[in-house]
Amino acid sequence: MLDETLLDAPDALAVADRRGLLRGAAEAGARVRTAARHATEAGITALHPEGRPRTVLVAGPGTAAAGVADLIGALAGASAPVVRLAPTGVAPAAGALRWALPGWAGPVDLLLLPTTDGSEPGLALLAGQAYRRGITVVAVAPEGSPLSEAVSGSHGLFVPLAMAPHEARDEYGENLAASPGALWALFTPLLALLDRVGLIEAPAEALERVADRLDRTAERCGPAIATYSNPAKTLAAELAESLPLIWTEGDAAGPVGRRFAAVLAELAGLPALAAELPEALPAHGVLLAGAYAAAADPDDFFRDRVEEPQAPRARVVLLRDRPAGGLSAAPAARELALGHETAVSELEPEEGDALETLAELLAVTDFAAVYLALTTSGHMAP
Repeated sequence: MLDETLLDAPDALAVADRRGLLRGAAEAGARVRTAARHATEAGITALHPEGRPRTVLVAGPGTAAAGVADLIGALAGASAPVVRLAPTGVAPAAGALRWALPGWAGPVDLLLLPTTDGSEPGLALLAGQAYRRGITVVAVAPEGSPLSEAVSGSHGLFVPLAMAPHEARDEYGENLAASPGALWALFTPLLALLDRVGLIEAPAEALERVADRLDRTAERCGPAIATYSNPAKTLAAELAESLPLIWTEGDAAGPVGRRFAAVLAELAGLPALAAELPEALPAHGVLLAGAYAAAADPDDFFRDRVEEPQAPRARVVLLRDRPAGGLSAAPAARELALGHETAVSELEPEEGDALETLAELLAVTDFAAVYLALTTSGHMAP
């Protein structure tokens, strides 16, 4: 159950936010600036590569690394394939995870290692294997971590993870890996790198615009802004006790929607499904007409109110990274949802380049997930 009184109680939200999730969301712009400076100091902006990599490989643990890989793939488009190397192991612990290089990977490929921990032996082993095959390795991890030592020097390029003054390295991986700030700490140096190798347009001035957009979005979505004028709080209130169906449209909106579904589950304990339009309509259409339909009878006489709680009702989140008009499946999506009496929440960024609109969508959805995590009974941040 959502405690709506908490949404408009900034002091109470601060008390509930023991992991600093709201602070991480609010500091995303500052994190981009710090991470961009770290990338410059590491020598990324001075690189003069001989050509584009054939394939970009990404390996790292958790939601943040998976999101980075997905976002890079969307931004790179047809410039080069982006392949995430998923970990294997007996437990989701740094010491248990292992990664393997594809058999075809070689000197013309690029391996990226984003992690908020840096103590994973599996990543250090992977970096060593890549070095022996002649693969260029770039890691973003906490300074002084085992991975930083494994990659630095002739074995690859290391960029220190951008951390706020109030964060300690020994608690970062455990407490803040799911923080919105973690995504930008990992993502920003890799944007600068991929700009240098010609896969993505992300020069220094573009990263500064991203930081500015994140700052402006944080002002609109911060805890001091009332729900009625706060897009993130409004979205959180709309999604409470629902089954979110996140329908995306646009190249960058797809990975944002998938990340939103992941952080809703990880932070707020709320299951959500994400799919891209127009395929989302047949994929999720039955959900709008079955037990999760908004029109399903909530007053079933024979339902035990204690033993058989009411099933969550589907709610569509239409998330787009391009303005309305032109060739779009959004009208058909609205018609399908409203035809089944299913409410629709819509999120569309202000005008800007691809990175700016991506940043705004990420910021609003991250804030919404954090508000749900802090105000939903049973899912308070530990």
